[in-house]
Amino acid sequence: MDFQYPATPARTDLAPVVPALGVAGVAGDEDLAGSVTALAGLSTARLSLTDVLTEVASFAVQAIRGAAGAGLTLLEAGRVDTVVTSAPFVREIDDIQYGLGEGPCISAAATGQIMRSGSLGGDRRWPRFGPRVGRLGVHSVLSLPLLVQDDTVGAMNVYAHAKDAFDDRAEHVGQLFAVPAAIAAQNAQVLAQTQRVAANLQRTMANRAVIDQALGILMSRSGITADEALERLRALSQGNHIKIAAAATNIVEEAVRRARVRGRP
Repeated sequence: MDFQYPATPARTDLAPVVPALGVAGVAGDEDLAGSVTALAGLSTARLSLTDVLTEVASFAVQAIRGAAGAGLTLLEAGRVDTVVTSAPFVREIDDIQYGLGEGPCISAAATGQIMRSGSLGGDRRWPRFGPRVGRLGVHSVLSLPLLVQDDTVGAMNVYAHAKDAFDDRAEHVGQLFAVPAAIAAQNAQVLAQTQRVAANLQRTMANRAVIDQALGILMSRSGITADEALERLRALSQGNHIKIAAAATNIVEEAVRRARVRGRP
């Protein structure tokens, strides 16, 4: 049985990244410093993937002045894997974006470049997405690719209702925040992938055990070989339109019921 593990290992050394960002150099930006510090203390081991990403999106709103809401998208095998938002209106916008297959987050993830707009309704880069979002009263966006070792693991969207809400300073702050955000997001994603692999392996082992038990029961009842028992189990599975493990479970449970009946005084 072959399992595919993530190609890029998770980074657990998030805390040393904080001083390396030069956050203190962004004069007077306590919001950024507080958000980055909160990211460094975020425990990816105790929270689910969705919870971690939602926290990251919320910290982004705190870090970037003028932001009204944020969304975060993770990629897996080049496809959208997980989308979270910090506010309901962001969910509506991102649903439009992915429904159309067009928008700043998609562009940022595809190109690895920052996307910024202060007038989405008239932005020619997204001729279908922009006007629809503009009619919802959302006019500014800052989309930041989440990069880890030059690989794009996702993108973060920060939205504002006002026009031209994000200037060069906001973009710079967003770039600084995106570094630890990408590491935190990837750590959570790798952990979730590993947990899925472990759960699948556990289910596979449990299924193998019950199938072996069912084969033993069929062999002892009918005096047939292991291959013949397996064919009979497959026939039961197909005839009842259930998985072979479910058919095996039925045989084992029926054998247990019969044994209990025989054992009653």
